[in-house]
Amino acid sequence: MAKYRIGIDVGGTFTHAVALDAASLELIAQAKVPTTHAARRGVAEGVVTALRALLAESRMAAEAISFLAYSTTQVTNALLEGDVSPVGILATGSGLEGRRAARQTQVGEIALAPGRQLRTFHTFLDGETLDEASVCRALVELREKGAEAIVAAEAFSVDDPAREQMVMSLARETGLPATGTHEISGRYGLRMRTRTAVINASLLPKAIATADLTEEAVREIGIEAPLMVVRSDGGVMRVDDMRRRPLLTLLSGPAAGVAAALMYVRVSDGVFVEVGGTSTDITAIQHGRALLRTAEVGGHRLFLRTLDVRTVGVAGGSMPRLRGGTVADVGPRSAHLAGLAYACFSDLSQAAGAEEDAHIEPVAPVAGDPSDYAVVEMDGGGRTAVTVTCAANTAGQVPEGDFARGDAGSARIALAALGKRLGRSGEEAADSVLAIAAGKAGRVIEDLLEDRRMSRAATELIAGGGGASALAPAVAKKLGLPLRVAPNAPVVSAIGTALAVVRDVVERTVPDAAEADVLQIRKEAVEAAARSGADPSSITVDIEYDARSAVLRAVATGHTELRERDLSQREASDQERRSAAAKSLRAAAEADGARPAGESPFGVELVADSGSLQAYRGAWERKALLGLIKRRGQAVALVDRRGVVRLTVPGALVRASDAGRAREALADLLEESTRYGDAGAQLPRLFLGVRGRIVDLSGLVRADQVLSLAEAETAGLAPDERVMMVAAPLA
Repeated sequence: MAKYRIGIDVGGTFTHAVALDAASLELIAQAKVPTTHAARRGVAEGVVTALRALLAESRMAAEAISFLAYSTTQVTNALLEGDVSPVGILATGSGLEGRRAARQTQVGEIALAPGRQLRTFHTFLDGETLDEASVCRALVELREKGAEAIVAAEAFSVDDPAREQMVMSLARETGLPATGTHEISGRYGLRMRTRTAVINASLLPKAIATADLTEEAVREIGIEAPLMVVRSDGGVMRVDDMRRRPLLTLLSGPAAGVAAALMYVRVSDGVFVEVGGTSTDITAIQHGRALLRTAEVGGHRLFLRTLDVRTVGVAGGSMPRLRGGTVADVGPRSAHLAGLAYACFSDLSQAAGAEEDAHIEPVAPVAGDPSDYAVVEMDGGGRTAVTVTCAANTAGQVPEGDFARGDAGSARIALAALGKRLGRSGEEAADSVLAIAAGKAGRVIEDLLEDRRMSRAATELIAGGGGASALAPAVAKKLGLPLRVAPNAPVVSAIGTALAVVRDVVERTVPDAAEADVLQIRKEAVEAAARSGADPSSITVDIEYDARSAVLRAVATGHTELRERDLSQREASDQERRSAAAKSLRAAAEADGARPAGESPFGVELVADSGSLQAYRGAWERKALLGLIKRRGQAVALVDRRGVVRLTVPGALVRASDAGRAREALADLLEESTRYGDAGAQLPRLFLGVRGRIVDLSGLVRADQVLSLAEAETAGLAPDERVMMVAAPLA
């Protein structure tokens, strides 16, 4: 029987559901229903409604569903709106460390939305006299003060969590959801760990209720596949993890779209722009990986890494604002928030005399807003919104059959009315709206490129979302960047949800991490990903060690079932792979301040091949002092079988080796590329290519750590299976 992967994207306005064939990843069916914020079961009602519609359309049996995941805006919205629960902090400790813990766990109020604070209540118990009775009394006091969730906090609980676990267990027995700081991170730093745990705990009551209702609704249909939720880093975790750590779903919605860009659109280097109705999410992708950043709430850093998502308040439904006879701005309010239909999706063109009757009136979309947003009113009654999508349809930039394609006649009537108000033509008014909207999104993209030092030469815009064709073409034109609209753009986030891989992160504070520490944290990360539903044989672990902070971190990624996705997808030709490498290597030259030497394809040569990955080298030359001085450089690009550049490394050495002698070959490569100085040995940036997966070994600081981890990664391979090794000096 055929198997299917289901992805559900719970957006602010609509809930999209898609079904993919688990073998071919072909889109089989899709459904869209309004998001049910006000229903008895909340957004879970929309999830089950979308699922039922999907099953009815595709006629698939519930037992044929092998994977089911959903993204959620609940946590992001709760923090943006300050819709969280008060938290009680029960701290414990003994002696001098106990007194320090009592101070460090008093986080006070945490600012969320303007005028909205996360309230906390604090109590401390001496560990020397700690028992269940004293904990229960403290929990009652915290509850009486108003606490609706509990954080158990103790210094060094990451080494021995027994006391935190006792507090959590007793809190749950009294009906209070609880978080222990050791659950949030294995790192030392009690103040930040407590702050992160407090924010997580404030989300627990509603997150648990939503998870319970969603799972209940899914089981009602007869689906037995584990229910997964999209994480803030683009992976998925079991819904049970959301009941414990809902904070991990921060930015879950944008993360689903980025997962699609990586796994469905197969972006190597670019900026993913997901255009909704009210806002646009912008994320950078380099070498086939989304860029991450440390999360902040209320200006405070957390022990949480999320996608580096930049959100701008302009999108397909954004309304122009009038001031002084000009279009002064576009957005942030949209037709959705104003409760109005887009003019281009109305029947203005069907009304007799509509061009003469239509006129512009400035309104306040939401109570308290400035009354300067343009809407179209008809003399005979009726009101619709002028939007970016209307302008794009008037300008003729939305292709036939596109989701954003509206009634061209109605769009022109709306923009003609706007133009009349401005003393311009309708086409000029449309151009003005698009220029301002594109400028707002374009500035965010330019800042992102600069912050991340991304080369414009290798950057393309990839657009998804229902408003992709309404806004993205104008943005691409303004920035001079190539544009690719994702296939099935309106449901691309749901597709990303269906394709997402399991991910888990384990981190520890380990002074002077040794070989045994690296292998142990790798083991813990593999086990964590397996508990979340990943097939153990598919799991890859990237490990990094920051010697300054003594933080050892392992990121495990794996599929929910053993399968080789690329086998079901078209392989790129040799020329396509070479061209992709040439484009990426040109970008490396530009970033280095040089210009490519030679003619296309940039002197690119194949230097190593492991079967699943090919390594191409390109060279460049920089001239100075009227050409009297020349500086030459080279870089290596790793390209997978589908022609996606997975890695570009300047100044790299490459080796392909049989797995049976991988440790020996890697030791030779390390010896050749390690630098020695006053500070001792400086290891190179190091990457291992195993069955098309890239394992990043660059975060480790000692050769024995690198060799042990590489040996663990290749342990299950046949002796003659080929692996790729790449080493480059640190910048």
